[in-house]
Amino acid sequence: MIQAQFYGELSEEILRLAGLRPGMRVLDLGCGAGDVSLLAATLVGPTGSVVGIDRAEEPLAVARKRAAAAGLANVHFEHADGARFVSDQLFDALVGRFVLMYLPDPAAGLRHLVEKVRPGGVIVMQEMLQSVTQATPAVPLASRCIDWIKQTMRLAGVASDFGLRLPTVFRAAGLPMPAMRLYGRMEGHADSGVFDVLAGTVRSLLPMMERLGVVGPGEVDPATLPDRLRDEILAAGAMALPPLIVATWTRKPA
Repeated sequence: MIQAQFYGELSEEILRLAGLRPGMRVLDLGCGAGDVSLLAATLVGPTGSVVGIDRAEEPLAVARKRAAAAGLANVHFEHADGARFVSDQLFDALVGRFVLMYLPDPAAGLRHLVEKVRPGGVIVMQEMLQSVTQATPAVPLASRCIDWIKQTMRLAGVASDFGLRLPTVFRAAGLPMPAMRLYGRMEGHADSGVFDVLAGTVRSLLPMMERLGVVGPGEVDPATLPDRLRDEILAAGAMALPPLIVATWTRKPA
């Protein structure tokens, strides 16, 4: 959710540019706590609908509460594995953010889900370009955090430049060559969300970091990490560049 707040405006621009319109039926792959699903629900309006799917049940409970609190009756969430998802309906759009990079076979997973999209429907994916993450000038704590993240992703078999591989994934899934945009924010002001994004990524990966031996047990204090990053980066007058978003979209052939 912290990550979604930081990237939300960029994601909305991407979805509009890719062609989400009122009245569309949308499938959101790997919806998590529902940020992209809720955004899509506002774009398609009450005449449209959104189905968010995720393999983890816990964030789906959060997503349902958030949809109810926002008064969005046109979105619902299902506990489902995207690689085996079945549906009686065809969707007008398939969307996903930061999800294909974690699939064992991204092209096969995408190919399966494209079968649930009507001919001429929109497929739009947003993935990270993690390899560019840095603070300039470099500051010790930020550098350690970035190194921990990159090491963990490498050891887990996740490509840090996966966003750049999206056209290849789309073509392997039987889709036309997609359009692409590169989006990002580089910030260093005191009230920026960049510190929470970087610290939140470390916090979410911390169990895996410890399991893989990237950090030792108790080496990282996630509770104080955002403030320590903010203090260090501000003191150095540095700018932090979190992962860029690579947005890729196309339409399913007739």
